Amino acid sequence: MEWSDEGIVLGVRRHGEGGAIVELLTRRRGRHLGIVRGGASRQQSSVLQPGNTVLATWRARLEEHLGNFLLEASILRADRLMARAHAAFGLSHMAQLLHLLPERDPHEGLYDTTGAILDAFEDAGTAGMLVARFELAVLAELGFGLELEACAATGGRNDLVYVSPKSGRAVSREAGAPYHERLFPLPGFFLGAVAPPEPDEVEAGLRITGHFIATRVLEPRGLAFSPARASFIAAWRRSAAPPGG
Repeated sequence: MEWSDEGIVLGVRRHGEGGAIVELLTRRRGRHLGIVRGGASRQQSSVLQPGNTVLATWRARLEEHLGNFLLEASILRADRLMARAHAAFGLSHMAQLLHLLPERDPHEGLYDTTGAILDAFEDAGTAGMLVARFELAVLAELGFGLELEACAATGGRNDLVYVSPKSGRAVSREAGAPYHERLFPLPGFFLGAVAPPEPDEVEAGLRITGHFIATRVLEPRGLAFSPARASFIAAWRRSAAPPGG
């Protein structure tokens, strides 16, 4: 068995004498692991860093085997990401969520989203919005996508300003008014608004995605968010705050 694909490095761990097991998110074959011979060497270390994009060739005798990777650098962005606290923590958090994907199950749209976010991650001003959108995409890929196109109560598509914490569906201003304190505010950038969101909108988006990932994905598996998510949010707040703010 042999195939070649593009992949983003999610994680690396030592294997045997000088080898490494590398976890990639590949474009066409999803989350995939393989052994890199000599992967612990100094020569390979600059390539096998989380956040980098590589050209991967995987070989194994049988499809169900772990197999071996031959990896060639394509985009080396890890050093840039590690230089900014919000980007370093954000990458670690994203990798945790991507690890929840079934192995070898293709998610090409999420692959493209992940690469685009990593390319733009140095900008602290947009990083919070990007992570909220990423979490929204992960929910959809795992089968728990939110329904934000129409009001859960009326079916209308206008003036959608809330999200129900129970159903994950949008609610209009009028329908949600009697119990608005129990609803999440719906940020405009979740509905495709073009204008850059204010920090409070980003916070609202992260509260929504954090709630649904925790209750629908992590807690049923006996899991919790890694500390990286809270560290990312704290670092993003510091980086995005105006001077003297």
